[in-house]
Amino acid sequence: MERRRLFGIDRSGPKPRQTRTGEPLNPWTIPNAVGYLRLAGIPVFLILAYSSGDGRSAAAAAIFWLIAAGDYLDGFLARATGQFSRMGALMDPFIDRLTVISGAAVCWSFELLPRWALLVLVAREIAMLCLAEYGLRHGVDLAFNWPGRIAVFWIMAGIFFAMVFAGWVPIAFFLFGLFMALVATCIYAREGVRAARAA
Repeated sequence: MERRRLFGIDRSGPKPRQTRTGEPLNPWTIPNAVGYLRLAGIPVFLILAYSSGDGRSAAAAAIFWLIAAGDYLDGFLARATGQFSRMGALMDPFIDRLTVISGAAVCWSFELLPRWALLVLVAREIAMLCLAEYGLRHGVDLAFNWPGRIAVFWIMAGIFFAMVFAGWVPIAFFLFGLFMALVATCIYAREGVRAARAA
């Protein structure tokens, strides 16, 4: 596999056959093991964050960073080992969404980020769940797009830094990520409806 594909820079071409609708889940793979660890880390993160008193905890921030970084690691391992699976394709975006929502809940509780922006983010996540459900009913998977991947990075970075220090930097990171997320949602909606009509 060429280096650009291995590191997730080149996402052109069809999705791996093992990740497509109708394929077996195949839950026992190395990349999926990373996903299970990410999922298990979320309650640990929440316990540490809410026991901090002000939402700023080095331990909670470190756990959040590990969960967020695992998003890249499991994809890299899938490409490096060829262990793609339907379970991974379904689980990865779900864990990403749960991670963002968990971090947003902490930021809301301790007012670490603007609450209006957190409300917009929650509304966007609900819209994405509706789009995913629409896609499942019409046999259409939401295709990868770069604004969505960029959005996840900057939103998670904003949440992480908000738990480390106060200031404009975490807010700027978060708002940029939120803007990209809204762009990505528009693209997902347009492409999803187009694919459903074609199907």
